[in-house]
Amino acid sequence: MKRQLVALLDKAIRASVATGFLPEAAPPFIEVELTKEPGHGDYASNVAMVLASQVGKNPREIAGVLAEKIDDAEGVLERVEIAGPGFMNFFIREGVLIRYLEEVIRQGDSYGSSELGKGGQVQVEFVSANPTGPLHIGHARGAVVGDVIANILAAVGYRVFREYYINDAGNQMNNLGKSVFLRYRELLGETEEFTDGCYRGDYIRDLAAELLKRDGERYRHMAPGEVIPLLTAYAGNAILDGIKEDLRAFGVVFDLYFRESELYREDGVGRLLQTLQEKGFVYRREEALWFRTTAFGDEKDRVVIRKNGDPTYFAADIAYHRNKFLRGVETVIDVWGADHHGYIPRMSAAVQALGYDKEALKVILVQLVNLLREGKPVAMSTRSGEFVTLREVVDEVGKDAARYNFLMRRSDSHLDFDLELAKRQSNENPVYYVQYAHARICSIIRMAAERGIGMPACGQADLGLLKLPEEVDLIKTITRFPEVVEGAARTLEPHRLTFYLNDLASIFHSYYNKNKVISDDGALTAARLFLVRSVLAVLKNALKMLGVSAPEKM
Repeated sequence: MKRQLVALLDKAIRASVATGFLPEAAPPFIEVELTKEPGHGDYASNVAMVLASQVGKNPREIAGVLAEKIDDAEGVLERVEIAGPGFMNFFIREGVLIRYLEEVIRQGDSYGSSELGKGGQVQVEFVSANPTGPLHIGHARGAVVGDVIANILAAVGYRVFREYYINDAGNQMNNLGKSVFLRYRELLGETEEFTDGCYRGDYIRDLAAELLKRDGERYRHMAPGEVIPLLTAYAGNAILDGIKEDLRAFGVVFDLYFRESELYREDGVGRLLQTLQEKGFVYRREEALWFRTTAFGDEKDRVVIRKNGDPTYFAADIAYHRNKFLRGVETVIDVWGADHHGYIPRMSAAVQALGYDKEALKVILVQLVNLLREGKPVAMSTRSGEFVTLREVVDEVGKDAARYNFLMRRSDSHLDFDLELAKRQSNENPVYYVQYAHARICSIIRMAAERGIGMPACGQADLGLLKLPEEVDLIKTITRFPEVVEGAARTLEPHRLTFYLNDLASIFHSYYNKNKVISDDGALTAARLFLVRSVLAVLKNALKMLGVSAPEKM
């Protein structure tokens, strides 16, 4: 419906240009939204006010002209009203939305999908935690945000590639190997002093104990320069294997784990910086190499090679993003922690200096998670060292509850995650509330089958009988699902799906509690079965995009 109204408005604008009322200009982005008040119609648009700011005319006058120019050949509109400073309120003719209801059943598992992306290639890089320790609760939120963004983009026709960037080069990896070596020697009875930068979590002791069990005292008397690279590789690979296992348990699987060390092969980073220096984007100052990010709006230029000759993280990130685009990716989406906000301008500058459009890079920021139990902060895990791990949360509340709860707020806002609430089998728990709606409808369908009542196909039910306000609300909500998915894809906001599902489940439960789906009225039963089957299809498709199961019994 929303897409149809946008098309009607677009045609009306063009007709107004043809008559000379509006000047020739690039058409504005036409926004149509559901209204919150029934008295304001079903949908509304501010397009007249947008046009008024462009052409200098009265917005109410523009709205009136557009309303007259709307060519509603299919008869979907009952009327159009002009409100306030120039809002256009659309009232949909009774029975029109019912026609869309049959599309839900016809499209089945593909309902909500579209060809918005037209096969464009998108890479979503997320999590990308250093392989120096287990994934913690902060990584968990970024993992599900990135995964669901990828699911949504795939649903609207993009070719999506999921990638994890492994920071396996640099001093943090050397410190990892050193930390394992110190614990290894400690287990052999030697007293060792941990220096700054070393990792002290119990997982380091576990790695050292496994090493001792496997190889004995082989490394005891090796020189640090010889043993630390060996133990770095051992620990890094072991931790990465654990990360992959934890992510799989969380429902997250990547197409590629890309190693930072690959960028340095054959001096790849150095050669790229040399090219950028020849183009004037990199220059030498005070024995260091600087990237001229201020040329693209950054507040100051950034170092890419330090005075001691070591490259910065930024240098590797420039090379990494160039590698992404060279693989044919059209749009790169990076999911970062909110503390990386200041990193966005320099990365945007790098993408532009490499010759790509500024809009080819999009960054999603993910805020911190406050872990609670019955409303009280959870003590940090001594087992994992300074944090609560992803695996601990998944093991306690389950994959479905964890994923759903991480998506209950905008990714750039702080999130309170209550472990006890996430486990609760009650309407207070959002994921239970939504999954129970799906299970409840499955129960209704089973009951109908037991009574010998067949599920009506398209055209076999008199949907005109669905006239109750709750039924109309359900139909409106069902038919806007594709709009919600496209909106989430355009804005890269996966929380829109959880908000939508909460609304749909609430309307359904309220309807079911007041009305019998199966009754002695055969025609009404058929219509209501068709309606709840449509709700079922939407619940299933939306939960699948979230990576959450849709149980048939609870």
